[in-house]
Amino acid sequence: MKKQKVWLITGASRGFGLEIAKAALKAGDKVVATVRSNPEQFEQQFPEQQNLSVVVLDVTQEKQVIAGVEKAIATFGGIDVLVNNAGYGLLGATEEITDQEVRSQFDTNVFGLLNVTRAVLPYMRSRQKGHIINISSLFGYAATVPGFGLYGATKFAVEGITEGLQLEVKPFGIHVTAVAPGLFRTDFASGDSYKSSQLLLEEYQGTVGQVRQAVAGLHGNQPGDPAKLAQVILELANAEHPPLHLPVGKDAVSALRAKMSTIAKEVTEWETLSVSTDHQKN
Repeated sequence: MKKQKVWLITGASRGFGLEIAKAALKAGDKVVATVRSNPEQFEQQFPEQQNLSVVVLDVTQEKQVIAGVEKAIATFGGIDVLVNNAGYGLLGATEEITDQEVRSQFDTNVFGLLNVTRAVLPYMRSRQKGHIINISSLFGYAATVPGFGLYGATKFAVEGITEGLQLEVKPFGIHVTAVAPGLFRTDFASGDSYKSSQLLLEEYQGTVGQVRQAVAGLHGNQPGDPAKLAQVILELANAEHPPLHLPVGKDAVSALRAKMSTIAKEVTEWETLSVSTDHQKN
């Protein structure tokens, strides 16, 4: 018989977070959903749902995060699955994006994820079990289009954090997985879930400018179904031996394979130079 789990899902007000919350509740699990504002609006989607608790917090505010995690544990007695989903996209050339714009991006996508993870880990470690699922992106494997490079850099960081964390917490029985979705039909491309640089340079019109125009037409036409991704997360959370990395979507799988192939080719081509740095043996 499946044991009821308690989920903590950040960024649950829309997109993947909302769909994962729906799937977990439908499966009979308990969910603590975090939103930045309007908790009543979120709760209205789940009338008379006793297994749901909504917490208002901003992942970039560490004190709010700690209080939110404590409330989650007090409400449902623990946390079995943490889904670090809160984040947003940033579109712009590296030269166009300001220091403040990129710092805000890293504050949410990277340092916010770390705030929540640090707050949850003592509890999971004390119980010697748990599963941390970090939502990455296909852009965390490869910069496939111009303009999402710095957003991708935050997801590269998420992949690296996941790998390092897994080595640290595996002895405590805690699983860690980086889930990298491809393009899914969420509101990511609607303008509500990503920001564009304020500075637009004419010199990048042929590259990043073309992507800006394409993003508007992409909304509602992405290949992935968010509800199906939520089912993948549900299955992942119940897996006895979950993977460290999980690309989701045909485009994400293709991006990962292409990146691995490119790196392998470059290593082979430049191997002689790469290994020429050792001290000469006497």
